Amino acid sequence: MSLQIRHVIDLAVTGLSVLATLLVLAPLVAILVYLLYKGFSSLNLAFFTQPPHPVGEEGGGMANAIVGSGIVLAVASVIGIPIGIGAGVYLSEYGRGTVFANIVRFTADVLNGVPSIVMGIAAYSLIVVRQHHFSALAGGLALAFMMVPTVTRTTEEMLATVPGAVREAALGLGIPRWRTTLSVVLRTASPGIITGCMLAFARVAGETAPLLFTAFGNQFWSMKLSEPIAALPLQIYIYAVSPYDEWHRLAWAGALVLIALIMFSATLVRVFTSRGDMKGHS
Repeated sequence: MSLQIRHVIDLAVTGLSVLATLLVLAPLVAILVYLLYKGFSSLNLAFFTQPPHPVGEEGGGMANAIVGSGIVLAVASVIGIPIGIGAGVYLSEYGRGTVFANIVRFTADVLNGVPSIVMGIAAYSLIVVRQHHFSALAGGLALAFMMVPTVTRTTEEMLATVPGAVREAALGLGIPRWRTTLSVVLRTASPGIITGCMLAFARVAGETAPLLFTAFGNQFWSMKLSEPIAALPLQIYIYAVSPYDEWHRLAWAGALVLIALIMFSATLVRVFTSRGDMKGHS
C-alpha cells in the first residue's frame, strides 16, 4: 500500500472519529443551551432564598429543595461510598478467585442495571413501610443502594491497575497487608476511585423515582432526617407536570441549577486530580 493511500485512509478515519465525537456532544450541547435559554431568565435571589409560594402567587423559589437535596445526597454518600469502596477492596485484594467474590461481583453488575424506580419500591418496602412514614433518611438510603454497585466495580477496576510490584515492595519492607492496602494500594488508585465516586454521585443526584417512594417531598422547610423532605428532582417533577406557567418557569430554573451543581462538583474533582492535589503518590 502506497504512502498516499495510507495518508488518505488516516484522514478518513480521523474524520470519522471527529464526526462521532461531535454526534455524541451535540445532544449534550443542545440540552445545555436550551436549559440556559429557559432557566437562566428565571433565576433570581428569591429562587435561592425562599421556599415555594402557594398556588396562584407569583415568585417563591426552591431554597428548601436545594438544602433538602444536599441533606439526602450527604446521607447517601456517607452510607454508599464507604460500603462501595470496602466491597471493591475485598473483591480486588482479599476475595480474588473465591466463589463469594464472584457472587458479589455478579450482584453489583446486576444492581447497576436495575431501574431506579425498582430501587425506590424496594426502599419503600424495606424502610418506609416499617417506619410507617416517609423520611429523608429513607431517601438517602435508597440513593445509597444505587451508589454502592457503581463505586464497588469502579474501585475494583482501579485497584486492579496498581502493579503487583508495588504491593510486593511494601510487604517486603514488613508492612502488614491491611496497612499496605490502605496506605499504598488505595492511595495509588485514589484518583480513579474518587472519579468513580463522583460518577455514582452524579448518577443519583438527578434521580426522582426513588425519592417519590421515600423522601416524598415537602413544600416547607425541613431538615430532619425523620421527616419528609424536599429535593430538587422531586420539586422539578412536581412543577413540570403542573398546569401552572409560574411553576413551569421555576421547574426550568431548578433543572438548570441541578445540572450546574452536578457539573461543578464533577469538574472540581477533575481539576484537583489533574493538578495533583488528589494524586495517589507524594
